[in-house]
Amino acid sequence: MYVQTKEWWWIMGRVIAIANQKGGVGKTTTTINLSACLAEKGMKVLVIDVDPQGNTTSGLGIDKDNLENTVYQLLLDECTVEKCMYESVVNNLFVLPSDVDLAGAEIELIGIEEKEYILNKQVKLIREFFDYIIIDCPPSLNMLTVNAMTAADSVLVPIQCEYYALEGLSQLIHTINLVKQRLNEKLEIEGVVFTMYDARTNLSLQVVENVRKNLEQNIYNAIIPRNVRLAEAPSHGLPISMYDAKSAGAEAYRDLAEEILKQDGHGEPEVSELSGRMDMEQEDKKAEKNTKNAKSEKNEKAEKKKRFKRK
Repeated sequence: MYVQTKEWWWIMGRVIAIANQKGGVGKTTTTINLSACLAEKGMKVLVIDVDPQGNTTSGLGIDKDNLENTVYQLLLDECTVEKCMYESVVNNLFVLPSDVDLAGAEIELIGIEEKEYILNKQVKLIREFFDYIIIDCPPSLNMLTVNAMTAADSVLVPIQCEYYALEGLSQLIHTINLVKQRLNEKLEIEGVVFTMYDARTNLSLQVVENVRKNLEQNIYNAIIPRNVRLAEAPSHGLPISMYDAKSAGAEAYRDLAEEILKQDGHGEPEVSELSGRMDMEQEDKKAEKNTKNAKSEKNEKAEKKKRFKRK
């Protein structure tokens, strides 16, 4: 559904799961900073942390050790989604947080009917109130990840620029296709984003070239560098756009957010009929002025020619 607000057009409630069962690839870093950059551009964003480590929660300035309700209580139907939602340190960015208790959710969900759809049912209640909902998945292909994919419209896959970059990626794509066939027919692969790129090494460049040659998926042009400031930001409970807005990491995530917005059709609206007529009128006036100037110049030349003949 397209809605017009001020000078922007956008699709309401896009749900993106950020997943890779290989740990340490920048999945949580991407969740935190992509969400913050989308919010920075005026989008209303909700982050759902379904990783029991809770690093996305703490990385957005929320104390995960002092939470009354988390995604754990939400999945077990012990609280409403409204009571589980917290404001982050970023304007327009809200969080459904997690903590270590979530690690036991998979066992407690055994025997529950349609357990794969629990998160999806909760997301449906609130997706109309947000422009983007970003889900941070755990680094494994378990029931929490399946819940995230069942609730999502697409999956964004971060790939580390190292030798084993493609390790496990085929299994992840297979899982996405299974979820698409059996649980969520609208699920697509959003795209692949390279992380931890080190321009000083030939390996990073080789990995990027190799993946682009062999992977038949959308690959974003934005490449996330290996950056000290980017690594420091989570310990301060801030996204990179607030911790060091001018760093290479901040610029890279802004580029990624911009690509996703353009891909979704976000941008300035087409010129209206009225402004189009105004532009045409201005062009006509400009053409008329040029014609008058040309005639005046021609008459002046003719007059000079007459004076020359008289002499």
